[in-house]
Amino acid sequence: MLSGNPSTRRRRGRRPRPIQRRGRNNTPARVVVPVAVALAAGLTAGIVVISSHGGAAKVHSAADSSINQGVSSSAVNPNCDIIVPAHPLTARGLATPYQLTGPAGESPAASGCQTINSLNLGAFVQATILNPRTGALSVYDPLVITQGTKPAIAPVVPKLPRGAIVTIDFGFNGNILFLSGATPDALSQGNCVDGEPGSPFGQVSFCNGTNFFNAALGMMGSGRMAVPSAGFSRDMVASADAIGTGRQCPTTRNFDMVDQDPSDNVTSKYLLDPATGQTAQDNPANAARMPDAKVLVNGSDNALVDNFIDPALDCTPFRAPDLSSNGAPTTSQALDELLAARNQPPNPALVPENDAMVLDQGGQFDEAKTDLYRSEIGQAPVDSQTNASSSPQMFCQNLVNIQTPFLAANQNVFAAAPSPVPTMGDTLFTFLASRLKGSFDNLNCKNFGLTNPVALVNNGAGAATAATLNTAQQVSGF
Repeated sequence: MLSGNPSTRRRRGRRPRPIQRRGRNNTPARVVVPVAVALAAGLTAGIVVISSHGGAAKVHSAADSSINQGVSSSAVNPNCDIIVPAHPLTARGLATPYQLTGPAGESPAASGCQTINSLNLGAFVQATILNPRTGALSVYDPLVITQGTKPAIAPVVPKLPRGAIVTIDFGFNGNILFLSGATPDALSQGNCVDGEPGSPFGQVSFCNGTNFFNAALGMMGSGRMAVPSAGFSRDMVASADAIGTGRQCPTTRNFDMVDQDPSDNVTSKYLLDPATGQTAQDNPANAARMPDAKVLVNGSDNALVDNFIDPALDCTPFRAPDLSSNGAPTTSQALDELLAARNQPPNPALVPENDAMVLDQGGQFDEAKTDLYRSEIGQAPVDSQTNASSSPQMFCQNLVNIQTPFLAANQNVFAAAPSPVPTMGDTLFTFLASRLKGSFDNLNCKNFGLTNPVALVNNGAGAATAATLNTAQQVSGF
């Protein structure tokens, strides 16, 4: 009914894709404890491997495969639809569950697009809210359910400020997540985009991001919205390269830790009843009512920075009250981008045109699509100024010349920290080294005359257990 009606759908083409404030923190970052505990318990140790035009795979930490025992479908399908409620930018729209279903009218069971199959096909939604009168920010995590089911517990209805400006970010643990409207006008009401016609972004989509960031960055620039400084890490070792960031806590625009597709996916989490496949918002009240619930997470670069890199470096992510969790402080993709804009380094890592999410249907550079993606996360468009650091060629060169010495200088710090995905790397250091190696390949950096700076030693299961980093500075060329 909802996804099968062509009049309510915005269908995109099927192109496979390849594949954090800070203030100085004098005490351990408490916000990361629930995620870190879940990972230690093995609840989020899975990985998702996505094809990358023949390149290495991007790996995501996702839900434990043990929760998939109740999946009613054995289908192996990389793409899903998510049904966006009517008036998605309102309090009622935010509190209306989003529905995960199969692509092109296929049922959840036939496609495997079910919340209980979150390891492979989990979809996540996150809203960040701006009060245009005061500059206050807040976060709300709309719930995702399997189409045809009900929430385990009804979502909290947020109280939004008058005139609230809302941005909604989507993340996906599969390949391509297509947006569909619950009503013919739902997507236009939310200013929602999942790419260009016939050329989807892939795992991510956005609603109203351009309007949100235009307003937020304007208020930040005029001093009417407070965004903290990045702060400085007591534990970080400054890399020797001249264009690094010293000991400033990194953000999602630092080449110190970006991968091939900067700022993608969200930090939302959900509770899953493994017996029924029903989900609920992740907050203490719901957790108390669902003692056997599993925690579902999105494989997210933002969560990697907020929940792993920050704690390792004694840094603190930018947080705001969570309206779905009684105002408890939480992170979001949009907060990370505001922090990054406030503390942008001299060589910012912006979404490059060789990021597979912004290539056109034929795998070629697409400036318009890159600009669309950037506008939804508050980044400047492609021009001569941004190309100085983030053209395809310069992004590759900076990735090699900045991140490699940074990881080498902080090897001991990261080697003592837990890995987000132990099946990819046995420590945070080997995970980040493996990620850098894969990013170099996914971006086809060798086409610019560069050499992959990472050599890995893997165990029998394929996880990196050691890494050698070549920190020699390289110059790109054709």
